[in-house]
Amino acid sequence: MTAASIRARLRAEMTDEIKAAARRHLATDGANLSLRAVARELGMASSAVYRYFASRDELLTALIIDAYDALGAAAEAAAEQGSWLAVCHAVRDWALANPHEWALIYGSPVPGYQAPSDTVGPAIRVILALGRVVQEAAAAGRVEIGRPVGGRLGAELAGVAERAAPGVPPQLVARCMAGWIHCCGAVSAELFGQLNNTIDERREFFEFQMRGAMSWIGIR
Repeated sequence: MTAASIRARLRAEMTDEIKAAARRHLATDGANLSLRAVARELGMASSAVYRYFASRDELLTALIIDAYDALGAAAEAAAEQGSWLAVCHAVRDWALANPHEWALIYGSPVPGYQAPSDTVGPAIRVILALGRVVQEAAAAGRVEIGRPVGGRLGAELAGVAERAAPGVPPQLVARCMAGWIHCCGAVSAELFGQLNNTIDERREFFEFQMRGAMSWIGIR
């Protein structure tokens, strides 16, 4: 192993340690991360952390991309079953296992933080996984396409469909997007305590909601 490859491996290991410490801070401080606090936990000078992440925002971006990618991988694996419900349950299961990372990507915006464009690809992995399930169901004749959407919204949806799912009717793309928003909101409502003292059978209630979303989308 060359000296350069050793340095690269050590840098990667240190980068992973910093991100792991930062994730622990998400549990106590939310997205209000402090590079100094992370450095303190690792027994490093704060100036040393800046050799790996130039700013708090750069560290946040790394955590956000990791979270989106982990969630996306879970959704994509579930999508192999060809089931809308399977993908939605995979999303919920990941969120319950990683509540602080879910809050980072789907909770309140971080004041002063502007997500860069390289977060977009990881962010849409779940939506594309759900879209693939719906697209395959439509191709098999198991989806009610529904009536086109008119006006300015219809034109906008046509543009989205052309970019994200060529050949899929815009109204179906729109219903899929709305179904994902329903899924995301249902998971957040559960994680953020909005079902407390109301619903104990959380998984069953979640499936009830997602079956309703399936019906509205038109999946038979």
